[in-house]
Amino acid sequence: MVRRVYHSASTIKTSVVTMKVRFHITDVFAENPLQGNQLATFFDFGALDARQMQWIAKEMNFSETTFITSREENNGGYDVRIFTPNEEIPFAGHPTLGTAYLIRKIMIGRKIEKVVLNLKVGRIPVTFPKGSKLAWMRQREPEFGKMYDPGLTSKVMGLNAKDIDDRWPIEEVSTGLPFFIVPVRSLEALKRIQVDANLLRRLNVTRTGPIPLAFAPEGQEADQGFSVRVFPILEGIAEDPATGSGNGCLAAYLVKNAYTGSTDLDAKVGQGYEIGRPSTLYLKAWKSGEKIIVNVGGKVRDVATGTWRV
Repeated sequence: MVRRVYHSASTIKTSVVTMKVRFHITDVFAENPLQGNQLATFFDFGALDARQMQWIAKEMNFSETTFITSREENNGGYDVRIFTPNEEIPFAGHPTLGTAYLIRKIMIGRKIEKVVLNLKVGRIPVTFPKGSKLAWMRQREPEFGKMYDPGLTSKVMGLNAKDIDDRWPIEEVSTGLPFFIVPVRSLEALKRIQVDANLLRRLNVTRTGPIPLAFAPEGQEADQGFSVRVFPILEGIAEDPATGSGNGCLAAYLVKNAYTGSTDLDAKVGQGYEIGRPSTLYLKAWKSGEKIIVNVGGKVRDVATGTWRV
């Protein structure tokens, strides 16, 4: 709500101005409608300030809400801000793909092959290859952090020690948002995970991360190579149905550790099945010299449009 105060020689009058801002809801990483991870994107064009964006994101109560803050390109990209219900964050995967899709479809209005988003983490290009139903984002070069103790981690995840695949490290990875990657031996073990929030804090995990991501080398579907579960529980969300940033970190982890026997990765990942929101993510990653290149792809679908009164 914006209050404007008008002063005159004899009176002071206060009026209330209501703004209407347009938003769209998309499904990202959804093979079928109303699965995947839903995203609300606001076309406010700078009409809102950060306080109002945060308030709207809290009211929407999605995992993230995005705001396109300018109709015009800035240095070859579009300025976008990402908010969770609790705070603004520098990067997230499904908000990047969903927002780029809407910029291309609605703001630009033609099928160009690349849209660049200017996020707090930096410039993230999203490509739309001809003849493909997938959108792809090139994530930042991954950074690797500390290793975690398998014994404590298994307790945090509600698993037995033997469920953790100790041939591989439990390692922190970030491409803009930090995760720690937990390799488990089987899909059956992955399905049994129940994260203990109190024990999670003993791993020095805060509300802003790193977020636990567990994976198994089996798919929920015949054509999937991996299954993933992500638990941002300190953000107030028990489990995420589809996590582009997290799966980008997983791709970097798999390449660095040559998990598949190769440093080239081309994989299809299932996530969200345990919460009834099946999602499919596509990973392509490889080594280029000392660098690891990470691409995450998925489908984006329109769901609804609306107008928010502020």
